[in-house]
Amino acid sequence: MCIRELTGGLYFGRPQGRSEDGDTAYDTCIYTREEVERVLHLAYRFAGQRRKKLTVVDKANVLATSRLWRQVAQEIAPRYPDIETDYLFVDNAAMRIIQWPRSFDVLVTENLFGDILTDEASVITGSLGLLPSASMGLHTSLFEPIHGSYPQAAGKDIANPVAMILSAALMFEYGFNLHEEGALIRQAVNESLEAGIVTEDIASGGRSYRTSEVGSWITEYISK
Repeated sequence: MCIRELTGGLYFGRPQGRSEDGDTAYDTCIYTREEVERVLHLAYRFAGQRRKKLTVVDKANVLATSRLWRQVAQEIAPRYPDIETDYLFVDNAAMRIIQWPRSFDVLVTENLFGDILTDEASVITGSLGLLPSASMGLHTSLFEPIHGSYPQAAGKDIANPVAMILSAALMFEYGFNLHEEGALIRQAVNESLEAGIVTEDIASGGRSYRTSEVGSWITEYISK
């Protein structure tokens, strides 16, 4: 699970732009202690519900904002003595996700690094269409596939519905605290994959099914 800060960092920092002659471009990366603390506490809560291991990913050997991230993480870590905390530079984390993905459980990082690492990690599953996501707000949360709306597939009945279905599982688990219901959804998805009821993106040369067919199979499994 990757916990990515979504509202700060390089994507939202100001000033941002180009010089009048167009030959120089600039972006600004800004983080405050409050922003970092908020996402770290969230990551520790998630880690406590899983294997109790949290990896903080930064570039503290180069970037001032990353040094703030690491400092705040080191201050917060003692408040969660039951959680194992380790720290990785983002380039090392990117390598280890490919070489040794099972060494991770929950990762937490800033906006840009999280954007890149989650797309890299999607290769492990074989398709973006298998990955759910959640944007966790203080009062409202949004659960959706990691790939977004996928408008290119609109009306074609070819999109892999699993990411959306697993996003619903996340909603039950982390939005409503209904873990049995979430587990049932995950079980249904696993059974569909084992049975080969899959869309063309992961069919691997075998028979592929339409979006609606995969969705109906999973729905029927849950309703049994």
